[in-house]
Amino acid sequence: MIAAFTDLAKSINDEKGFIWKIWTENQETKEAGGIYLFETKADAENYLSKHTKRLNGFGIAEVHGQIFEVNDELSRINRGPIK
Repeated sequence: MIAAFTDLAKSINDEKGFIWKIWTENQETKEAGGIYLFETKADAENYLSKHTKRLNGFGIAEVHGQIFEVNDELSRINRGPIK
């Protein structure tokens, strides 16, 4: 995955409102994903739409994306990387 997606990872840094991403993968099931943090819900929605189309272009037909609000207080208790 590192060789295949390094350029993609670098390009994500330039997305509007992007703060961070944690990459996830399960080599056994050949699944991958990530948890992203954006400045606004609109930035997250725009990126999800763009990224879904990009993944479809890579031949990945099944993309599951959901947008959630951050619970700052509980995240801080568990050392979440929240500003």
